Amino acid sequence: MQRHDYSAIQSRLTASETAHRVDERAGPLQVRVAENEAEIDAALALRYRVFYDEMKAKPSPEIAASRRDFDEFDPYCDHLLVIDSRVGEGAKGIVGTYRMLRRSGAEKVGRFYSSDEYDISPLLSASGEILEVGRSCVDAEHRTRAAMQLMWRGITAYVIANGINYLFGCASLHGTDPREMAVPLSYLYHNHLAPPELRARALPDRYVDMNLLPPDQLNMKEALRGLPTMIKGYLRLGGVVGDGAVIDHDFNTVDVFVIVRMDTVSDKYFRHYTRDLFTDGRDSG
Repeated sequence: MQRHDYSAIQSRLTASETAHRVDERAGPLQVRVAENEAEIDAALALRYRVFYDEMKAKPSPEIAASRRDFDEFDPYCDHLLVIDSRVGEGAKGIVGTYRMLRRSGAEKVGRFYSSDEYDISPLLSASGEILEVGRSCVDAEHRTRAAMQLMWRGITAYVIANGINYLFGCASLHGTDPREMAVPLSYLYHNHLAPPELRARALPDRYVDMNLLPPDQLNMKEALRGLPTMIKGYLRLGGVVGDGAVIDHDFNTVDVFVIVRMDTVSDKYFRHYTRDLFTDGRDSG
């Protein structure tokens, strides 16, 4: 894991540069982009609690000392927040977060986060605006359908407001043994592999074959049960996956690369999808 000075990064964090406000509400819940350093700091603290305390990721000394999950990308991202007014206002009420990195931010860093794991040249050469999403987490006591629905409404609003053509990022399955994930990984490979012109590929030294089981040995219900909520959300939007998985020992995950081509998602389906995404009862979020 790379080392970074949290105090230096904190001093560079600014409110979102986007000219478009995201503000969606459902009862006591609100989703919007972070507006100040205190809110971003609270999002980084939430990420630490989920990724390191709960999921047992391995922190660097700097991250452990600050109890904040941070890297060099954070100052150039928009940080989408789910805020529960029953918990508190502003930074005190943050119960979920998702970070968004557009081309302009990646150019300031020099790369996208996922380029450390994948050859993403097919996405970089795509025309129009592209958006990398990642570091998604919701506080353990707030993982409800309502919170997940609102998170997706916020993502939808952000995508529309910023004219995003392609949404992509590394999505994670918990654990570091691909053999234990043979069913969901094989399901993704056989049913949702990206077309060649969009197919990011895991870097050679990190490539893990996803084709672990033949199609006739797959139980579809078991495969879907093994997929995290966010990956299922991408698939329901028509998302596809890159070639190869990557083991991330620092975060205790196996990553897959997900791409959603936004112009294939109709407005009608988008509205229906973000309203009813998790109401089928198959996933509590």
